[in-house]
Amino acid sequence: MLFGKKKRRIVRLLLVEDEPLVAFDTEHFLGEAGYVVVATVDRVADAIGVIDRGEEIDLVLVDISLADGNGIDVARAAHAAGVPVLFVTGECPEGGRAVAAGCLAKPYAQRDLLAAIAAIEAVLDGKQPKRLPGGFNLFVDVG
Repeated sequence: MLFGKKKRRIVRLLLVEDEPLVAFDTEHFLGEAGYVVVATVDRVADAIGVIDRGEEIDLVLVDISLADGNGIDVARAAHAAGVPVLFVTGECPEGGRAVAAGCLAKPYAQRDLLAAIAAIEAVLDGKQPKRLPGGFNLFVDVG
């Protein structure tokens, strides 16, 4: 019997971050971890445009403070399209639970972002997450 890695449910990511160095670093290490970043944008309007085009996206990673508005607007658009959202921000927003799967506080270690994505994926698969990283709030429950 061959043992292989479990097929991921979350592969294709939309990254919404207006800090260029953070965006570049995040895009690079997520690619190294086997994720596909379908787009990296720094504006609410651009993120909503990617979502509205029907691009295949498994998870949106969005900062709250963006140059042209609030990441919650991106989360609302993604939620309406049936795409889960992970806020990655300095402070988790009030009302974020209604439109997101979780929130990871900045600054975070790369392994904590990967663990937060894995936790959301576990819940989407109907399982309990193995580990919740520090600074991460999971907004959705199993079952």
